[in-house]
Amino acid sequence: MAAEPTPSQTVGPYFSLGLLLRDADQVVAPDAPGAIRLTGSIRDGDGEPVPDAMVEVWQADEEGQYRPEFGWARSGCDGDGRYSLVLVKPGRVADAVGGLQAPHLTMLVFARGLLRPVLTRMYFPDEADANAEDHVLASLEDASSLVARPTGDGLEFDIHLQGEGETVFFAV
Repeated sequence: MAAEPTPSQTVGPYFSLGLLLRDADQVVAPDAPGAIRLTGSIRDGDGEPVPDAMVEVWQADEEGQYRPEFGWARSGCDGDGRYSLVLVKPGRVADAVGGLQAPHLTMLVFARGLLRPVLTRMYFPDEADANAEDHVLASLEDASSLVARPTGDGLEFDIHLQGEGETVFFAV
């Protein structure tokens, strides 16, 4: 008898076991030169917090170089769906059409109910000129959901998985 394929499954209630065992919420130490605290929340289609979501960031260094030993961090969410990461502003990297991308973070969101993580980007609010030149941002009708907001002690970037104010996600 031939084996039957098993049906696809969403990420279950235990997906985070082992994923957040080590302290991985820092690209750089909080006291490193240029360190930025990024906070935000993950919300579902009804605007409710997703307390067991996980956010992963990938970024270039300050010079716009991707290095294997630098540029990755991960944070789980608390009961209010909030996450917190420490990073530095990345430099600009080349785009596919011969220009430069604005400084940004690549972000993956893992949560129950998703078959695969969703991918988005976060851009910096103090980079208006670079953001205006960014090929990815220019291709979007409304890119406002991809730009973080400054706070008194860093940046805030909320991610809405569906519904009103839905964050722009990218197919990969």
